[in-house]
Amino acid sequence: MTSTAAAGTAIETGEGWRQTWTRLAGGLLDDGTVFDGAYAALPYLVEAAAALPPGRTVDFWVDLGCIVTAEDRRPVPADLAAGFDAGLRLAEQAAVRSLLAADVPPEACFSLALSCVALAGHHIGTALWSLQPQEGYLQLLCPGCGSDTEILDFFVDPVRPPLDAPRPADPVRVRQGQHPWGEVAAALREEALGEGWEPFLQVARGVAAAGTPPETPGSAVLCLVAGIVAARSTPQPAGRELARELMLLTGYFRCWDCERPWTIADGLAENPDGAHPQNHPGAESTAADDSASTVTSTAAGPTAELATRLRQDGTALLTGDGTSWGRVSVFSDPAPLSTGGVNSLTVVARPGRPTLVAGAGDQGAVRLWNPVDGLLVQDPLTGHADRIRSMTALPLPEGRILLATGGETGTITLWDPDTGRPVREPVGDRLGEVIGMCAATVPDGRTLLVTATSRGAVRLWDPATGEAVGRLNPYGSPIRSIAAVPVSAGHTLLAAADTGGRIHVWDPAVEDSWERGAAVPLSKRALSDADHRATAVAAVPTPDRTLLATGDDRGVVLLWDLTTGDPVGDGLPSSTGTAGLPVMAATMLDDGRSVLVTGSELRRSLRVWEPDTGTVRHIALEVALTSLAAAGSDLIVGHDRGVLGLPLAVR
Repeated sequence: MTSTAAAGTAIETGEGWRQTWTRLAGGLLDDGTVFDGAYAALPYLVEAAAALPPGRTVDFWVDLGCIVTAEDRRPVPADLAAGFDAGLRLAEQAAVRSLLAADVPPEACFSLALSCVALAGHHIGTALWSLQPQEGYLQLLCPGCGSDTEILDFFVDPVRPPLDAPRPADPVRVRQGQHPWGEVAAALREEALGEGWEPFLQVARGVAAAGTPPETPGSAVLCLVAGIVAARSTPQPAGRELARELMLLTGYFRCWDCERPWTIADGLAENPDGAHPQNHPGAESTAADDSASTVTSTAAGPTAELATRLRQDGTALLTGDGTSWGRVSVFSDPAPLSTGGVNSLTVVARPGRPTLVAGAGDQGAVRLWNPVDGLLVQDPLTGHADRIRSMTALPLPEGRILLATGGETGTITLWDPDTGRPVREPVGDRLGEVIGMCAATVPDGRTLLVTATSRGAVRLWDPATGEAVGRLNPYGSPIRSIAAVPVSAGHTLLAAADTGGRIHVWDPAVEDSWERGAAVPLSKRALSDADHRATAVAAVPTPDRTLLATGDDRGVVLLWDLTTGDPVGDGLPSSTGTAGLPVMAATMLDDGRSVLVTGSELRRSLRVWEPDTGTVRHIALEVALTSLAAAGSDLIVGHDRGVLGLPLAVR
């Protein structure tokens, strides 16, 4: 490599060195794993790179910073420690020299500045692996509980600071011995980022003058990184814009799970020394994202989350400050449940009679509860020889309501919830497990049972005869979720998500499964723009119509008008806390507000979304979620050990 650097063209363009280093780097670092030979080789490579013009080695110093901050790296062997430490001291000096002399764009300057910080031994340098301002979002790790928190659309260019400058360590401890950061402090003296930003640059200069000691708070070091980007990147206007965005990292966030506020800097590094919950008043303010509260002033949109966060505490549901929200109903069960818990729920609303909640798990028995007190109304209903995968209430024209259940071997059973006895067992054709069921009303006045299987068989059944009267899904796509969406009085459309993330809309009133009837496909352009691959669907009642909700495994939820196929309003953004295989339930509260609750299987958190206002509340549970249903203003939660009832409005 020294010979390559000595070539005339290499000095002028740096390409020879860069190509040689790129080939060699794969033998030192691979996807976060540092190979053992790196500790022996790097001191020699540093010596060769330090001899080159500082503008030619930017990529090398960034890669070196990644190596020394990689997650999977072994301790330096004792016999190599002295040479490696000397190499790091030389690397810090040469990298800072490149930082001051290189003519690089803002993003590269940002990476180089973080690498210099890493070579100085500060833990915030590990953000080299996680921070990508060009992506727009920010992902943090709570130092207290370890939960991920994702803030969407975090990086904006604020005209004025939306937060106060962080306080450096008090007293400031100057780094002992010689260090190269004095010139950086001098370079920052003449730079200005606009009105109100001078306090941040004062912090940056103080950190640099002290030599960026390892015990400096991460927020203060991030001021230094942002100040360097403003001072040294080219073109300078773009550098100043990125620097103002990076200054937002000196604020605070509130973990969606444990609800404690932390500095963003502490959330960027895994297990940082000295991390502790903050009492800063700004940590109580609200961010424009779906999962965290911060002091940043990103533009609040319709999906901005309000401060209310609920958590289960035994049989109580509490707000973030400990105020009672309501009581948690624990549904009784005389028999112990299997490890699968209650994986299927539905609500049987009987006009003029008490509402019932039906649930089933791996044991093949159906339980009926009173949602008010959580007590069983009769002994478990037995009749399924297999695991029940889905169920639905089936209102009939004469006022009767039946309960339909579908099993993993294709069996379908109709029950009378009043007597607890089977009414009829239609032929299931053994076309795969019945993963979804719903009831569809057609214009001739009939109410049909709709079943969908994992092998793609979507059937319409006449509950009066127990016979199949129609087939849908002519392409045979394996179905994952299905829902009935009323579009007019006496007319229901069906929507389904298949295993490929596609959404199908069918009209059960047409006899030919290839005919669309009143069904309108969802807008392909809207789906493509959102990069939305749905895995679950649900009907959302509103005061004037019923909408279709589609959810994906990132936690994104979109609403659709099935009469036009167009999206309605702004969707619910992704959320790390509720990402995964989604489960959803929707209802209308007593005051007319529409609410959609979403979560993911085997996670312990929910989001309660009011689409009209954009309000989002989080509920942290003590159980692992398996299924959801809504009974008026109550949410019914199936979990790994049973069933809970939660109030969706404060009581």
